[in-house]
Amino acid sequence: MIYDTLGITPIINAAGTNTRLSGGMMHPEVTAAMAEAATACVDMLDLQAAASRVIAEVTGADAGIVTSGASAALLLGAAACMARLDAGAMDALPEAERRDFVVARSQRNMYDRAIRVAGGRLVEVGIPDRFSGAGVRDASAAELAAAFGPRTAGVLWVAQPWSEPPLAEVARMAHASGLPVLVDAAAQLPPAANLRRFLDEGADLVAFSGGKAIGGPQSSGILAGRRDLVCSALLQMLDLDLPEAQFRLPAEFAGNAAPPRLPHHGIGRSCKAGKEEIVGLLVALRRFAAEEDAARTARLLARLHEVRAAMGDTPAEIVESAVPLLLLRLPDAAAARAAEARLRARRPAIHVGQGRLREGILVANPLALAERDLVPLGHALAETFRS
Repeated sequence: MIYDTLGITPIINAAGTNTRLSGGMMHPEVTAAMAEAATACVDMLDLQAAASRVIAEVTGADAGIVTSGASAALLLGAAACMARLDAGAMDALPEAERRDFVVARSQRNMYDRAIRVAGGRLVEVGIPDRFSGAGVRDASAAELAAAFGPRTAGVLWVAQPWSEPPLAEVARMAHASGLPVLVDAAAQLPPAANLRRFLDEGADLVAFSGGKAIGGPQSSGILAGRRDLVCSALLQMLDLDLPEAQFRLPAEFAGNAAPPRLPHHGIGRSCKAGKEEIVGLLVALRRFAAEEDAARTARLLARLHEVRAAMGDTPAEIVESAVPLLLLRLPDAAAARAAEARLRARRPAIHVGQGRLREGILVANPLALAERDLVPLGHALAETFRS
């Protein structure tokens, strides 16, 4: 294996498609497509136009592009909301006349730095009493609307099952003020219906990760939505080092008038995806969209049942959901942290989900597990529980 030549021992990844653990593993059809894509050169604008056709088909969006990850898609989406199709405004970023993004305080997270990198400023609204335990309220759509002003570029809405206020209400308020809604849905797949859901509920741009449940390259993402905004994002990512007379915007992105001149290399230049990543993502996206949710869940459940069988009489619980999980309960948080550390100290190292260690629970996620990992993982979990 190539990792042997680098002195690296692969891990058993039961934590899921975490970036710090290199994401998941791609299907042979995806890796074969990437290898084939690497053997020829293409015009990247033509390739992004082809990507837009596939993304539009799968998501129902007007247009879409492939980026170097979901964070890159957020950065480009923010840049598009601030600059629209004004080349001068694109050139001025990260300085912008309209730079404020209104967001519910309960939806703030470490990934929204991408908005600020583009030049945006996050304006927090609401007091999330339901999370602090002080009450039941969160921000309302009317509160968000009250924060709109002359410097507002758009609304950021972070997709989680518990997110408030509802996206449809937020979109109605934003659109009444002529403002776009940018949705961070990086890890909101499956179910596959979410590829369309946020756009159907009024989002103008949606960012997805390509390297999580979709099964594409780890360094890939999708920005899908309104054609003029996707066009702006594309122009701020492309290599535009060519005579302006040679540039032609493909029909996939020409729903609105293109800028009268080309912008300079944009603030999103570092968000580019290579031809291999674009092709791999498109193959993976089609595979993901073609698989029924029930079949996907059954496939993932089968992995966990094999892990569970290898654990023998060790008590463990399988929780069924779109992505089923295996839970191993320890006496308390200290015992769970010690067990998790023992798993990481093994060779190969075993990584499990750490999100519920405070509850004394180790979580095994099947998304990034290979068949060869299942029995060794079960044995290791049983040994750790007995230690």
